Amino acid sequence: MVVVTSADVIWHDLECGSYRADLPVWRELARRHGDPILDIGAGTGRVALDLAHAGHRVTALDLDPDLLEALQGRAVGVEVETVCADARSFEMSRRDFALCLVPMQTLQLLSDAAERAAFLHCALAHLRPGGLLACAIVTELDPFDVADGSPGPSPETAHVGVTLYASQAESVRVLPRSVVIERSRRIISPHTHESDGHPLDESAIERNVIELARVSPSELEREGSQVGFHPEPALVIEPTDEHVGSVVVMLRA
Repeated sequence: MVVVTSADVIWHDLECGSYRADLPVWRELARRHGDPILDIGAGTGRVALDLAHAGHRVTALDLDPDLLEALQGRAVGVEVETVCADARSFEMSRRDFALCLVPMQTLQLLSDAAERAAFLHCALAHLRPGGLLACAIVTELDPFDVADGSPGPSPETAHVGVTLYASQAESVRVLPRSVVIERSRRIISPHTHESDGHPLDESAIERNVIELARVSPSELEREGSQVGFHPEPALVIEPTDEHVGSVVVMLRA
């Protein structure tokens, strides 16, 4: 049987799947706080599957059904419940989660304080009394633009069959209320190689733009307090050569 992988899954894995620096933090929080665990913005299961393989009971929530389908296909030997829903409005029968995780700046995909408040209300409603919400946010990004001569990071690449997928961040713009990250995505098949002296088919190049809302740990703690959470000391995930560091804001139900 031929397994067809959607482009959304390929790009998600390529741009997010290799990150490992935060896993020790989520493992330790899971060990300390127990089950069940809710993973928000779970994608193809980078965190959810890691915790499930460590013996935890995990529910993975994401808005993209293709990503969740890929997660289920990878849950070999473990069971992960998947929920396709919006983080701002999800409702589940289970309301006893001991731990809710929001890795990799997923929270900052919510555009403003009102959207964050909607999520915080949902998270609080699904946590048991004393449960913990842990949100990773990025607070500092260095702006650059390859159009100005900046080299930028090396492209992230993956082969799927004979096709090469390449994603490269080409600019980071730090605005007053958001950070805008622009990538070029290239799909290079044997028929679109540049090595034969012909230009790459422009139809195989697309632009991907992600906008992260700027929010500080103290702002998020204050917003959490306003909906009924109790802030606890934040954790730090150190940067790596390939990825920026982040702050994990901790909010107790």
